[in-house]
Formats: sequence, C-alpha cells, structure tokens
Amino acid sequence: MELRDIEIFLTLAEELHFGRTAERLHISQARVSQSIRQQERRLGGALFDRSTRTVALTLLGQHLREDLKPAFGQIRAAIDRGTAAARGGCGTVRLGAMGALPSELLWLVDAYRARYPQCAVEFVEFHFSDPFAKLRTGAVDAQLMWLPVPPEQGRCGPVVLTEGRVLAVAAASLLAARSSVSMEDLVGQTVLDPGEDVPRDWFAAMCPDHTPSGQPIHRGPQARTFHEVLALVAAGRIVCPLNGHVRRYYSYPGVTLLPINDAPLTEWALVLPDTAVAPHVQGLIDTAHDMGVRHIGSEPVERLTASEPA
Repeated sequence: MELRDIEIFLTLAEELHFGRTAERLHISQARVSQSIRQQERRLGGALFDRSTRTVALTLLGQHLREDLKPAFGQIRAAIDRGTAAARGGCGTVRLGAMGALPSELLWLVDAYRARYPQCAVEFVEFHFSDPFAKLRTGAVDAQLMWLPVPPEQGRCGPVVLTEGRVLAVAAASLLAARSSVSMEDLVGQTVLDPGEDVPRDWFAAMCPDHTPSGQPIHRGPQARTFHEVLALVAAGRIVCPLNGHVRRYYSYPGVTLLPINDAPLTEWALVLPDTAVAPHVQGLIDTAHDMGVRHIGSEPVERLTASEPA
C-alpha cells in the first residue's frame, strides 16, 4: 500500500462516510472509492460493509485499522520532523492575538509543537484600536484576525475559529431585561467609534454602520482598549457587539451580555504580512490547514450578567 492509500483507509475508517473523507483529504469521492477497491482486491476481502445509508468496518477492516493506525502515525511524525529539518524549520512564531483568544488556540499550538518539536509559539497581544500595526512593522509573524481583512493589510491564511456574537449593554438599560437581541435593536442606540487607525470596513464587519434593513446606527465615543469599551458600556454611553467568547472570560460590573440571534458567525483567520514567510511560520500555517476549523463555545449562548461567572 502507498502511504496515501493508507491515509484514505484510516480516514474512512474514522469518518465512515465517503463524502466527508473526500472533503477532509481534499480529493474526489471517486478517488476514495477507487483506493478502497484496490486495497480490498490486494487483501482479498472487504474492508467496509456498504449500504445505501451506512458504512461500517468489517472484521478485516477493524484488524487492519488497529495494525496500521499507530504505525502510520509514527511514519507521519518522522516525515514531518524530516521536512521541518530540511526546511530549516526551527524557531518561534510570534502570533498576534487579542485578549483571551490565545486560550482558544491551544489545540493548534499543541498540534504544531507535536509536528515540529523544535518550534514554539509566542503570543503577542494587540488592540483593536490599531489592529494591523504589529503585522505591518514586523513585530509579529502572523495575526489572528476576524474576517474580512482588507487586502492591503495582509494575506489571509486558513480560518481556524468561528463563533457567534453578543451585545454588551448596560445592566441598568431596558435591553438588559431581554433574553436576546437582534441587529435591528441597534437602531436608536450608540455604538463605538473605532478611531482613525482602524479600517472602517474591517470594524464594520463586527460593529456595523447600518442594520441589515439599512437603518443607520449612531457612532459615539472612542476607546483604545477592550476594558475602556466595557467601561463605556457600563456607564450607558454605548452598546457594543462583541464576539461570543467574551462571555467565557470577562465579567464586568454593570455590563450584561446578550446573544445576538441574527448576527453572522465571526470567522477568525491567520493573517500573514505581504513578505516571504519563514519555514517555521509556514509550518504553523500548514498545521492549521490540516487541523481545520473549530467553533468556540459550541454550547448554546445564554444570557450573562456581571453577577454571574464569566
């Protein structure tokens, strides 16, 4: 068996679905079927029981999976280490991220370190009020940014996280009594003015200038840091759409976080500068491509007030 055929077999043994296997390996479903048929002919027996609705491993398939899986993992790890060494892939990736988001990327860092043991990731915090300065000046090698990113600000790599959104409102406001809100509820409210250093289109993807129906949303005071934003919200001066992970990490006196039931999902991608990418940085990008996307907080978003644990 070729390594690719072993990978196809093990992936199908995990997914038990030809379409998902093809999608995960970025090949056609016909290629998956062809590979499995070839392996079955070589072995002289069926590896999977197929019906119109289900795919299941046969006893032969179960034994083959148990024998191949640990060996294949060792081979892949050895190849990855050799590739990294050949590329000179050693070093520390300086990865820009806002606030608590590094905690949501530990799965990616762990996978990267397992693949490239001689490499490391160092998180560098940046603020939304000047979001691309560190990327532009070379203070970071890549940044975790919500999409869309203006093309002139950097090159978008793989999407690694998605999440829903919440609206931060003053606990004393009428909105705070609601269980959830709509983007249309921003009519008549004042939202944050991001300042001159923030690309308007990028910020509007999170905190728009108009509701989905086209109603204008008034912009008010500026803030430079996230805690300044929360202070403005608590004082009743603004409301502010935020990403859903905020409720997992922050509790601020006088602030209530309400699910926004019609907001689009936020997509977080690794963004690179428009310069040559070092091998150890490319290794992180490749690992992210292979690992796919994770959703932050897959449990239902519930109303959270400052008196409840974050």
